[in-house]
Amino acid sequence: MATNDSIGWEPKESMTVAQRSIVGRVLRASTTGFDCGTRGSKIDELHTFGAFVKVPISDGESAHAIGLIYAIRIDDDPLARELVMASYVDNNALLDQRENRMVPVEICVINIGYMIERQFVHSIPPRPPMSLCEVDLCGSDEVYEFTQRMDFFRLVLGAKEVPSDELLAAALRYASWAYPENERYDFLVRCGRKLAGLLSHDLKRLAHVLELIKP
Repeated sequence: MATNDSIGWEPKESMTVAQRSIVGRVLRASTTGFDCGTRGSKIDELHTFGAFVKVPISDGESAHAIGLIYAIRIDDDPLARELVMASYVDNNALLDQRENRMVPVEICVINIGYMIERQFVHSIPPRPPMSLCEVDLCGSDEVYEFTQRMDFFRLVLGAKEVPSDELLAAALRYASWAYPENERYDFLVRCGRKLAGLLSHDLKRLAHVLELIKP
């Protein structure tokens, strides 16, 4: 499969434990979504607006909530504030802080479904994940299977706490790269038709979303 340079994401096949792409650990959660945190010296393809992620919601890890990343926050700290406010900052010191300092990152996720032993449901999961559970990127095969249906569109479009139009468009562009090249255009066309049905009462909003996902 090809890579998507515009979103910085390379689709991954089903991942083994050694290959897992861990986004972070759960800080707080509800059935509608959760926040997770991590620390790192950079933000990469693990932290992408619109990315599909999963987190276990059962002890045996047979059930997972599926969500979309809708916000990524970098908290400030006394050192960063001091450097920003300083009248002069040595370039070497600034470069060292950018490359080597571990930055706290918080990722916000809205739930759009769940899976139980590879059976996908497009609805609010029955329970939230526990604190400190590991959050992973979904593999390309999981994204492909989950997006065979489009019932989750309603959950995103109706969400009040997220930039819903931009989020859904980003998620669909992200998901398209889980499809073989000869299926991507048809996938986005099917998405557009589904959106036309859901947003037929708001043509201005429909035109905006369609423009965002236009192949």
